[in-house]
Amino acid sequence: MIPTDTIDRLEQTFRSLSTLAAELTEQQWKTPTDLPGWSVQDNLSHLIGIERALEGLPPTEHRASDLSVAKNPIGVSNEHEVDARRSLSGREVLDEWNEIVERRLSTLRNAGDAYFTAETMTPTGPGTIADFLHIRVLDCWAHEQDIRRALDLPGSLDTPSAELTIDRLIRTLPIVIGKRAGTPEADAVAVELTGPVHRSLVYEVIGSRATLVEAPSKPAVTSIRLDSDTFTTLALGRRQAAALAERITIEGDADLGQRVLDLLNMMI
Repeated sequence: MIPTDTIDRLEQTFRSLSTLAAELTEQQWKTPTDLPGWSVQDNLSHLIGIERALEGLPPTEHRASDLSVAKNPIGVSNEHEVDARRSLSGREVLDEWNEIVERRLSTLRNAGDAYFTAETMTPTGPGTIADFLHIRVLDCWAHEQDIRRALDLPGSLDTPSAELTIDRLIRTLPIVIGKRAGTPEADAVAVELTGPVHRSLVYEVIGSRATLVEAPSKPAVTSIRLDSDTFTTLALGRRQAAALAERITIEGDADLGQRVLDLLNMMI
């Protein structure tokens, strides 16, 4: 089946990035972001490299001299693509971005079922092209937010792509609450995202596993309230909980709540 909804979300985020970037000055393009060593321009260069690869285009032959921030082979490839475009102006990078966006959207809008069901390796393991596109929505939206955060230009926080990203990140909450934070057996932790994307979630540890429940067998020992932008900033590993403490409320077991927040980074 053709994942039309996912393609629609991806296009919305592609277009949002293009619109945002079209207004930037060269100084803004070079502004550092939360990602170590990466400027606003570098974030878009990274996305260009990934979309080119998915389109079957050859990677850059350039080799970055500094790979200190790369954590794995994907990270090394990312650094090569990013560094290859650092000598360009922001406008030149934007032009390349807009070109690959149009090419990708043409491919996605005209492909048949076989294209989307083809097996491939995704950042989370074996899957299909359709699975990979789901992750592309998350990645593109996350980097749009990196750019907006660096430039203090908030936006796109309540879009379908924001909801998809948050719901994917929420999938890892059981591991964070149960395994990483060590919530005791039969205890529950409540997490409320206050908006712009609203989610009310309660996880109870049952058989040593944190499980999403409609209502816990007893009141939650810890309740965490934060806005959805703060949640994604933490879950994507962009900032530490201490830096966003004024936007977070913990009720009940403060130590457990803080452990959950400190261990919320879900990205490799």
